Amino acid sequence: MPVKNTLIKLLVAAAVLVPAAVAAQTSSINAFSPYTMYGIGELNTQGTLAMRSMGGVGVAMRNAGVMNLLNPAAYSTAPQKTFLFNFGVEGQNYYNAQQVEGVSKKTAYNTFNFHDIAFQMPLTRGLGLGFSLTPYSSVGYRTKFYHQFDPSDPVAGNIGAVQYGYQGEGDVTEVKVGIGWEIFKNFSIGIAAQYYWGDIDRNFVMTPTTITGEGNFASMVGNDNYNISSVKGQVGVQWNAILTQQRILTLGAAFDFGGDLSPEVTSRVYNSDINYTTVRGDTTHLALVLPRQLTAGVFYQTSKWALGVDYTFQNWGGRNKRTEMTGISGAAGSSYEVAYTDTHTIKVGAEFTPNRYDVRHLLKRWSYRAGFRYGIHNQTFNGHQLAQYAATLGIGIPVRFFSVSAIDVGVEYGSRGANLSKGLGLVRQQYFKFALGFTLFAGGAENNEYWFSRPKYD
Repeated sequence: MPVKNTLIKLLVAAAVLVPAAVAAQTSSINAFSPYTMYGIGELNTQGTLAMRSMGGVGVAMRNAGVMNLLNPAAYSTAPQKTFLFNFGVEGQNYYNAQQVEGVSKKTAYNTFNFHDIAFQMPLTRGLGLGFSLTPYSSVGYRTKFYHQFDPSDPVAGNIGAVQYGYQGEGDVTEVKVGIGWEIFKNFSIGIAAQYYWGDIDRNFVMTPTTITGEGNFASMVGNDNYNISSVKGQVGVQWNAILTQQRILTLGAAFDFGGDLSPEVTSRVYNSDINYTTVRGDTTHLALVLPRQLTAGVFYQTSKWALGVDYTFQNWGGRNKRTEMTGISGAAGSSYEVAYTDTHTIKVGAEFTPNRYDVRHLLKRWSYRAGFRYGIHNQTFNGHQLAQYAATLGIGIPVRFFSVSAIDVGVEYGSRGANLSKGLGLVRQQYFKFALGFTLFAGGAENNEYWFSRPKYD
């Protein structure tokens, strides 16, 4: 069967971008933040680029031309004889700043990685299947601390200056397969199975500088490896409260069951002497858990506008009471207790398309998106919560007139820890994201987007 030219071009572009993304990475680290030293790391914003460019809203989005990764109930929107495919890549620029004993320290880092691969297809009328592969969280940090020689210290005074080095990297990836069913008109439910896998490595090295004539001290090395393989679940619901030719108002909600990832953990602390003598074979860290998550939202659509608001609650603190100490960090070498905390996040977003059917003006067929989200980080430091927010912009460019298939471009600016960076001496983190996505829609006569055609003759 002949394949549509648009499909060929976009798939070739995707095939080129994947190896380019790997080659462009400065290392295997896909995040660069000291806040990923604890737990499962930095959470990636879920959803396709069209949704992320609207602040991440979409649990109530029902649109046959947009892949919804937040709510499996939306899979039921797939019309008969269609197929929807989505692919996206994302680059990030991290900027970290910290004041330590009056000295300003700054770092910058770039990463590049794929964001999502997903497809959606109908099984029968009112019943659809969805699949997605997305990074769920990333760990990436490299930091050092110098403990200066203090002759009055009863222990360190016999050693000298000590350098502490911490580094870690790894990812947790989510594979989701689900079905959505419109059980009666305007009301759909969905269920999905989520499989999480990945590896996280965390290491530290303590290197003392001996005082002349006082002997020789070996470095201490610690290593923790987490191997993750776990299955979870998600359910969702959507209801069209208003459905007319002029407008659609949809209410939606999704619940993730979460739970302990139960990783296989290998921990070791040893001397870096000739025998690599093991000093201790276990360490205590924040557990690797996924929270119970409840997201509820509303989404309004007309021929020109799409507006959405989501609220997300994540039960991090209720799933894990374990804490961890930061070690030697912060203002004046102080140490902070790190613990999980429940989070609340608000997301708002909008999309404006001047005229999808304008024959003369290409820019009027483009979709223009903007969004904002605000919440708190899922970890506290001595009981203090870190505020975080992000602002997003994006455009959707149809590949041809009257086409659902599109190329999406999005940018995001975010910040974390600004409220505590001065008072506690914690790191203020800022980042910029640039993302590119491809949406491929195999439709029919209503939008003239055939990917495959039935042969007329045998």
